Amino acid sequence: MKGVFWVVIVSVVVAAWIPLSHCSKKPVGIARKEDIPYIKCQVCEKLAKELYQQVQKQKTEIAPKKISEYQIIEIAENVCNLKKVEADWILRIDIVEKGDRLELVEQDSEGQCNSECKTIERACQEVIGYSDTDVAEYLYSSKPDVDSLFNYLCRDLTKACSIKPPPVPKDRTPGEAFVAKSSKEAEMEKLLKSMEGMPGAPGMKMYSREDLMNMKNFGGEGADDEDEDEDDDEDASFPSKLGKVLKAKESGKRDWKQMIKKGIEDTSMTLKKHANTVTNRIQHWWKAKTTTSKKAPKTGKTEL
Repeated sequence: MKGVFWVVIVSVVVAAWIPLSHCSKKPVGIARKEDIPYIKCQVCEKLAKELYQQVQKQKTEIAPKKISEYQIIEIAENVCNLKKVEADWILRIDIVEKGDRLELVEQDSEGQCNSECKTIERACQEVIGYSDTDVAEYLYSSKPDVDSLFNYLCRDLTKACSIKPPPVPKDRTPGEAFVAKSSKEAEMEKLLKSMEGMPGAPGMKMYSREDLMNMKNFGGEGADDEDEDEDDDEDASFPSKLGKVLKAKESGKRDWKQMIKKGIEDTSMTLKKHANTVTNRIQHWWKAKTTTSKKAPKTGKTEL
């Protein structure tokens, strides 16, 4: 039953993602290691600021409870990993050429993650390295402000800002332009990240329309022939069946925005119903147990 539940969720997510990704395949971003020395100190500065803000936000959300050291360690471990929500701050940064130096410029929205995004992630990982536990302990015990955290992380602990960055070579190939994501695209990626760590959830991936079209028997030649004997061929591959469903939906000119919204609402409702079912079962079990204990005969001396 659990497997079927997640298949439904993955189907909703994939179906909702297709209209957002357009037909062109996105380039795979690869970190430019040669750029790291020019941006390492700036990355460390933004990392310190982000660590401080995320810890403060966590304190506000769990108030009046005190944030635990484990929770801070979790933030420090994930803040440089683009697969985690804690690293979404990297998606809002653009690397801009300014004369003989590179400058990190924060944007108002998240951008497509290409080589610049991967380069910042790599620089961030090099900065924090194996010091994430030390940083978390410092945040937990010392409760520093942003400036103190910057000095500890970037000057004392990692030395990321102890040396002035060298000038950028004149023949350096400029990076790609910053391309902002749509709000729908950013929302879908956050949904997948939040679902990734849920019990029983398989590894999920977003596919562009081109990726799906390149799958075996997906929307290619012979698709019409497969429609005729769909009932007879029960062993058809999942992409083929998905292709027919999506083709029918596309021909009906559905409102994709409403489909995404409904998909997320249906998923949330299913999870809520599942939680309520478990809660009710526990309540019934507890009620039955207490009732049985009250009805149990008391042992004592028998009167003659």
